[in-house]
Amino acid sequence: MSPRHSSEVPRPTEAELAILGVLWDKGASTVREVHEALYLHEGGGYTTALKLLQVMHGKGLVERDDSQRAHVYRPTISKERTQKRFLNDIVDRVFDGSASQLVLHALGSQSASREELKEIRALLNRLDRESK
Repeated sequence: MSPRHSSEVPRPTEAELAILGVLWDKGASTVREVHEALYLHEGGGYTTALKLLQVMHGKGLVERDDSQRAHVYRPTISKERTQKRFLNDIVDRVFDGSASQLVLHALGSQSASREELKEIRALLNRLDRESK
């Protein structure tokens, strides 16, 4: 089976994003590991995690290694690429394509730490230098 290009992979749902978050943080994981990370304290069933991972596999969001008794799943899309995809969608749909409006709203409504502000200043300085 050939890997799909990321542009062909559908956008993950909220539940699928939660599972991808586990896989991005922990690396390749079994259904049981995903279940324990997400649903154990909520009382969600093992079969919920299994069914979601099967659907995600069908969509091309995860790969499955079934060479061992417990199937191991790993994401086919990176966290960074997924974040960029969602962000581009938000900019287009909510902010009429204006990234600056998104940034102004985000910084105006959420408090940033001193370290985050330092990173933002460094990014702005770099972008300013590159535009000259």
